[in-house]
Amino acid sequence: MAKITPRSEDFNQWYLDVLREADMFDYAPVRGCIVVKPYGWTLYENMRDLLDRRFKDTGHSNAAFPLLIPMSFLKREASHVEGFSPELAVVTHGGGEELVEPLVIRPTSETIIEHSYAQWIKSYRDLPILINLWNSVVRWEMRTKLFLRTMEFYWQEGHTAHATHEESWAEVTQMLDVYHTHGVEDCAVPSVKGRKSRNERFAGAINTLSVEAMMGDKRALQAGTSHDLGQNFARAFDIKFLDRDNTEKHCWTTSWGLSWRFMGGMIMIHGDDQGLRLPPRIAPIQAVIVPIYKSDDEKAKVMEAADRIRLTLKAAGIKVKLDDRDETPGFKFNDWEMRGVPVRVEVGPRDVANNSVALARRDIPGKAGKIFTPQEGLADKIKGLFDEIHASLLRQAEAFQKANIREANTWEELKAGVQEGWVLAPLLDDPAVDAKLKEELQVTNRNFPFDQAPASGTAW
Repeated sequence: MAKITPRSEDFNQWYLDVLREADMFDYAPVRGCIVVKPYGWTLYENMRDLLDRRFKDTGHSNAAFPLLIPMSFLKREASHVEGFSPELAVVTHGGGEELVEPLVIRPTSETIIEHSYAQWIKSYRDLPILINLWNSVVRWEMRTKLFLRTMEFYWQEGHTAHATHEESWAEVTQMLDVYHTHGVEDCAVPSVKGRKSRNERFAGAINTLSVEAMMGDKRALQAGTSHDLGQNFARAFDIKFLDRDNTEKHCWTTSWGLSWRFMGGMIMIHGDDQGLRLPPRIAPIQAVIVPIYKSDDEKAKVMEAADRIRLTLKAAGIKVKLDDRDETPGFKFNDWEMRGVPVRVEVGPRDVANNSVALARRDIPGKAGKIFTPQEGLADKIKGLFDEIHASLLRQAEAFQKANIREANTWEELKAGVQEGWVLAPLLDDPAVDAKLKEELQVTNRNFPFDQAPASGTAW
């Protein structure tokens, strides 16, 4: 097994090493693209399925829209095309002939969806429309990083239309809350909810909200965004409806998205020098059974008990795997620790004789994480451990985030603070301020937190 670079030595290399050793990806022949291998894709699927359930619980339905978008569609909303122009992948030829109009491989789907909404919406009775897409998009990134920034990436993008701004704004805030809750309850990832600065808004939006999460290297990750598009796209695509008062009005629209970037962020938040540490609710394998034996006679008895335990746990709804590979127990322990499996179930000859097992928690290393327990009631015991492990990972992430946020009320305090982590400061929402942050400090204004205390100093 290859060595994993310590996080403290080189965080970026640690991240790449962990993804490689966990067998989550392979490099594609196209620059900036990756192949997602089964272990990585199953982790993404588990996160996706939990989030999808939350979307449906709030009244949204899934749909599918084309990959190719006419270039003229993007040009209808001026700030939208300006914001995405540097990242567009454009198809100019098809079937051996030059196209009359170039087609854009979707960087996001607002324009083609709003085109359809203009055909579908005629009356207030047609509203609201609450649609979500699970797809991939392409943005021509020059600097890429696995899962965090790739040229093609997978995500969900929600698109809704409403009769009033009050309704659309309620949608924007509701979906941001869904992202935050998904992070906390499914992935043990805390985040800071807030409003993006004018300079950092989504191209074409009148307001953008975000959840920002702190990685293990204290960098910020924009984990999810929710956009108030106002009537900008509705006017560009002429989306009108006849309201109850018998007057024709433009709709109010929203869009919101969370990509597999969040998966990469979750790995960087919870992982340690041994590899992944996965919250049980999203782990591809929640419990792995490692049989321990020396002789053929011991093997027969141990494997019989191990398989019986596997069937019991599977029947209880636990994602379980029996590791029957011809490898040493030590190799298997290290392999499954590196893959982040929340609970390891060890079964040896003594355990068979005593009708017991040893459980090892991935979130607590060494002997401190070992539990010896009877086989009777094992499924309930392990499910209880899942809740404890989730809570433990969340507490650790929250404590790390809290310990690395400082307050600043002067430029000098801000300058010193950003060397150590995040800074909470009374900044003005001014593009000139954002530019100063980037030019002088090489940092960005992540958002204006909703729960930020009133500024005690002078805003700059």
